[in-house]
Formats: sequence, structure tokens, C-alpha cells
Amino acid sequence: MGNREDLLAGARKAIIERGVAKTTARDIAAAAGVSLAAIGYHFGSKDQLITEALATALGTDIGDRMEALVRAGSGQPPLGAFAQMWNAMPQVFEDNLDGMLASLENLVRVARTPESQTFMSESLTGAYEEIARAVQETRPDLDADTALAIGELYFMLTQGLGILWTITRGENLPDGARMAKAIAALAGES
Repeated sequence: MGNREDLLAGARKAIIERGVAKTTARDIAAAAGVSLAAIGYHFGSKDQLITEALATALGTDIGDRMEALVRAGSGQPPLGAFAQMWNAMPQVFEDNLDGMLASLENLVRVARTPESQTFMSESLTGAYEEIARAVQETRPDLDADTALAIGELYFMLTQGLGILWTITRGENLPDGARMAKAIAALAGES
């Protein structure tokens, strides 16, 4: 790994151990085994490094699992596959508890940091497209724009459900069948 990758890994490690608010640039540099100046050189600031480290880690951990769940629904009726996927997402959140907590802690900081907002906004397109690719591979009857719309919906649902799961630890969340029922009703298929 190079210094940039070491810093991303070091930031994730320090944040999981100390939390976002208590993690210093020195903590990150020490965890990465690089100089403090490397943070500024590669990321411009500690805030930007933290934003990228958490977005990358959760995007990979949760995104890969979500993609696998989308693919697991291949060949099933669309609403059945939808329900199955959303019933499985709480376990994905549970398996990524430390990252989910760090992400929530980071949310306010991102909302107050223009550079982090820009990074997150620019990252959304790629996140939507990755989900859309998995959707279109499992549902080749869908055109690219419809698959992208589903990818956007899935991403938004993941964000909202993830926040609710994190603050309630899964209590009183709608299950996949209830969510599918709502989608069907909105589509006039109830």
C-alpha cells in the first residue's frame, strides 16, 4: 500500500477505536505509520481524510453486501426479491455496527464542511450506478434509466433504514414485506 491507502486504513482504525470527534490527525498518522504532513499532502485536511475513509469503508462493506442481496433476488418476482433484500439489510447493519456509528457521528461534521459535502455529492452518482448495474444484471428486462432509478431508491432506503436501525438497533422497523406492500400500493398494484 502507498501512503494514501495507509492513511485511509489508519483513519478507519483510529475512528473505530476513538470515534470521529476524538480522533486527531496524530492518531491517524500513527495508525497509518506515516508522517503527519502526509495527511495534508494526500487529502488537504483531516476532515477530508475522515470523509473519504468512512465513505470508502462503508461503501465497500455495505455496498458489496447490498449488491450480493440484489443478485440473490435474481429470478424471483420483483416485489418478492425486494422484500427478501430489505429483510436481510438489518444483519448487514449489525455486521457493520462500528462503521454505522462512526458514519452517524460523521454526518453532522460533513453537513458543516463544504469540501466533505462536495465529495459526498460527487460520490453519489457512482454509488447509484453500482447498484443499478446489479439491478440490471438481475433484471435484464429493465432499461438503464429504470435500473438507475431503482439504484437511487435502494441507496436512499439504505441510508434511512441504516439510520433508523442504528438508533433503535432494529426495534420497530418495517420488514421487507411491509415495504413491498407500500411500493405495490403506490404503483396501484395493491
